[in-house]
Amino acid sequence: MYLNQFLFLSAFLFATGVYGVLARRNGVLVLMSIELILTAVNINLVAFSAFHNNIAGQVFALFVIAVAAAEVGVGLAIVLLIYRNKQSIDLTDVDVMKG
Repeated sequence: MYLNQFLFLSAFLFATGVYGVLARRNGVLVLMSIELILTAVNINLVAFSAFHNNIAGQVFALFVIAVAAAEVGVGLAIVLLIYRNKQSIDLTDVDVMKG
């Protein structure tokens, strides 16, 4: 397989994730879109790492996976807190919660 195939896949996933973050109002779908963006970054890191026969990209991909897991935990906690207070996970209602 060629490097450009991985780059096209990564670009498609990244564009889909950016569209999901910008167009969605549901908190869970926004978190899923952020995960798509991070997956695209991981594909790029691993593809370039394999292309250059260097392990550094794969190590960085592991760090990105760890950060993504922490982000999901914190993000879901925030979404649950919003749902508990507003009975909705629509992100347009979050500005109402300002102190």
